[in-house]
Amino acid sequence: MKVSSDQLPLVSIIIDNYNYERFVAQAIESALQQTYSPVEVIVVDDGSIDHSREIIQDYDGRIKSVLKENGGQASALNAGLIVSRGDVVIFLDADDTLMPSMVKDVVDVFLSKPDIIRVQYRMAVIDEYSNRTGVEKPERHIPVPSGDVHKQALTFPFDMPWLPTSGNAFSAEALRRIMPIPENTYGRVSADWYFVHLSCLLGPVFSLDSLEACYRVHQSNNYEPSDTSLNLEHIRRTIHYCQITSNYLQQYAQKFGLTDQPGEILSVSYIANRMISICLEPQNHPISTDRRWGLVKMGARASFRRFDVSTGLKILFLSWFTLMAITPKPLGRTLARLFFFPQERRKLNRLLGKLHIHPKAV
Repeated sequence: MKVSSDQLPLVSIIIDNYNYERFVAQAIESALQQTYSPVEVIVVDDGSIDHSREIIQDYDGRIKSVLKENGGQASALNAGLIVSRGDVVIFLDADDTLMPSMVKDVVDVFLSKPDIIRVQYRMAVIDEYSNRTGVEKPERHIPVPSGDVHKQALTFPFDMPWLPTSGNAFSAEALRRIMPIPENTYGRVSADWYFVHLSCLLGPVFSLDSLEACYRVHQSNNYEPSDTSLNLEHIRRTIHYCQITSNYLQQYAQKFGLTDQPGEILSVSYIANRMISICLEPQNHPISTDRRWGLVKMGARASFRRFDVSTGLKILFLSWFTLMAITPKPLGRTLARLFFFPQERRKLNRLLGKLHIHPKAV
């Protein structure tokens, strides 16, 4: 990140809002109450039909507001970036909040490590009343990668413990190399699939181990379920986003001249989603050519390509795929929840953490 030596970098916090009148003021306040300055706060309202705009207008003079027709999260973030002037960009969903020292902490990283293009940080999960649930993103047993992770991003991107929208700060100069977000493919929600994964191709990533933001899980959350019940529609959407994000990763790898990309992008979690979908609701499975034992073979290939985990964990992955292929639906649902919800397997998490190969600190 290029910043003049005689001034601190300007940070742009871009808040995207759609019908979150209950939460948007808390997001704005968390951005305005940062211990660091200079900060500009940009609030993009994506055609809300509740009272969001009245709340946003109460902050006139303290924020920059962009009021637009509804076009989805991707269009809202694109609109915010266009009017931003910052050297560092933070996208904040209107139902999330930032810790007061968050901006200072990420700016310290950018200033001390000028080659870093993205800083990610842990998030505390809160409920609709802003109470902490005790869950963190990601769970503590999962090592968060730092450094040059482009090989992981081109080999098993969806197995990386990446953070959602509000858990990242970007070098604006680097971010603009992959923007705008394609609005036709990442529309209403899930724009973070695009810029979080693709930013790994631009340069080193740094992961703060501290809690710097709060991620809100609630009944009206636009993407993530609010509990550990298995949502097969959500799983099918995840399969879709894995497919289109893989295509963009391959396109940009070629554009940036990353010649060490593998022949295919194959993540354990992507194959696991496909296995769960075909086993539990085959009539709605989105990939007609999938077969259970074919997915077991793909799962084995994806597992043994992982260079961030031990052989023991690779064998556990393969065992899970095999069990999913042969078990009846009730047990299959249990296996699916154990795979995707760490809070369902708390006694195993410490062991699983030991089976990861922890990255060296940057």
